[in-house]
Amino acid sequence: MLLYSLGSKRRMRLCFEPRCWPLALAFWLGVVVGQKLPTRDEGLFQMQIRDKSMFHDSSVIPDGAEISGYLFRDTPKRYYFVVEEDNTPLSVTVTPCDAPLEWTLTLQELPEEASGEGSGEPEPLDQQKQPQQVTEDEGTELFSYKGNDVESYVAASSPSGLYQLELLSTEKDSNFKVYATTTPESDQPYPELPYDPRVDVTSLGRTTVTLAWKPTPTGILMGQPVQYCVVINKEHNFKSMCAAEAKISVDDIFMAAPKPGRDFSPFDFAHFGFVPSDNNFSKDRGLTSNKISRSFTKPKASDIQKLCIGNKNIFTVSDLKPDTQYYFDVFAVNTATNTSTAYVGTFARTKEEARQKTLELKEGKVTDVFIKRKGSKFLRFAPVSSHQRVTLFVHACLDSVQVQVRRDGKLLLSQNIEGVRQFQLRGKPKAKYLIRMRGSRKGASTLKVLATTKPSSKQPFPSLPEDTRIKAFDKLRTCSSATVAWLGTQDRNKYCIYKKEVAENYGEEQRRREQNQCAGPETRRKSEKVLCKYFHSPNLQKAVTTETITGLEPGKSYLLDVYVVGHSGHSVKYQSKMVKTRKYC
Repeated sequence: MLLYSLGSKRRMRLCFEPRCWPLALAFWLGVVVGQKLPTRDEGLFQMQIRDKSMFHDSSVIPDGAEISGYLFRDTPKRYYFVVEEDNTPLSVTVTPCDAPLEWTLTLQELPEEASGEGSGEPEPLDQQKQPQQVTEDEGTELFSYKGNDVESYVAASSPSGLYQLELLSTEKDSNFKVYATTTPESDQPYPELPYDPRVDVTSLGRTTVTLAWKPTPTGILMGQPVQYCVVINKEHNFKSMCAAEAKISVDDIFMAAPKPGRDFSPFDFAHFGFVPSDNNFSKDRGLTSNKISRSFTKPKASDIQKLCIGNKNIFTVSDLKPDTQYYFDVFAVNTATNTSTAYVGTFARTKEEARQKTLELKEGKVTDVFIKRKGSKFLRFAPVSSHQRVTLFVHACLDSVQVQVRRDGKLLLSQNIEGVRQFQLRGKPKAKYLIRMRGSRKGASTLKVLATTKPSSKQPFPSLPEDTRIKAFDKLRTCSSATVAWLGTQDRNKYCIYKKEVAENYGEEQRRREQNQCAGPETRRKSEKVLCKYFHSPNLQKAVTTETITGLEPGKSYLLDVYVVGHSGHSVKYQSKMVKTRKYC
């Protein structure tokens, strides 16, 4: 195939319609007769096809190389090539990327008026055929296709002549790829599919899917460099690699699309030795800082993934969402030519998340709840009788937890809580309450939960002040004693103090493990008990009590705990305090 760029745009004053052939092709025909056409220099050809600028925005289709192009909606584009000799094999493959295409391949007969025996002298004007006297010949249509499949025209024997490929996108601006060759048997540009080109799902989990497919013969038998790329998305399967790449990123994968109305960009003129000026040409082109002012909407990064995995033909996709349908495509890619072939894609729905058991809350009974780190638990409360209010008590024993309460699906409450909290919820006849507890990111959470519809003056949990810290008085420290204070409330509660000797390297992690507010005095040794006393104050400003712990060893560290015990026996621990006695007195 001999290739020439003869131009396809009238406004550039380069004509390629039939009425212009006598003049435009006279020189070409003279060359054909005058000398033997050269065959392809493979070394030079390989060097040229690596230079993408040679074919950028060009009407030439190189022999044996895949080119990329761009179509504006409802604006046809034409490509040309010449087959030198009769009985030449021919193969043309068109790959639509992000929209269906209409394309037609036609053979334009070479004009008989143009002769290779011309003298080179111009014809008299009265003998020249005027444009209006010429009727346009559309040529012989060889093949046409409309759709978004990768489609090819293959002929074992083709006549010599001028071939025209016309492409049109009627839906939207679109990218495409074209490959043409006169040596289809030896080129084999696209990796060959195996006899069974399907992608199989061999394993299915909640967040993983394992895929397997048969290897391409191109890599095994022919020894060509082949790798596999897997594309994952939630919408549909792709019929080509460029369709998937167009979905991933229009701006990053494909060349910037030129604005209609110009055949060349300023960079093309610079190639010919002209320097682009800062006149209206750039403004008309819509160029700013060498960027095309044409906007595209990029899909979210999480919507589609492309993973190239080498020559493995088994792959496990991970980090998927449970109970979600995904589409999987595998492409065999020739890494030397960057051409690819699509396997028959598949789809699968990941398994559902394991349904958590819902705990039933009983009227007026405390329920212990354990939540894993960043986990969640569901509790259900269904009063057996009509009620006006529901009182919910939640005691977060360790870190803060998020509490959500829904009544018959309607959200009533959503808060992060620490310590002991009480909520009053408006009731409704035959209503059911769903409570969701979400744990902390720091570690596991332990809670105590109680729900009741019966109004009562006695609360199951003791009341607490806003500040549950224990204050140690440094100036009152001795070699055998330490004085501490803590806040109380207006309710008369029982307070118990416990002490425990700890090592000097006692750290925050150990203290956190022992900071469980739900672990009551019953978990402590009798030898650690200091005393218990009752305390309250009608005036919150004066609701503070002090206590001196004696019998301590000089220069030792101790962990002090205060427990407040409610009327029902449930207790809450204040924040632990570490003190150290004086070594010398």
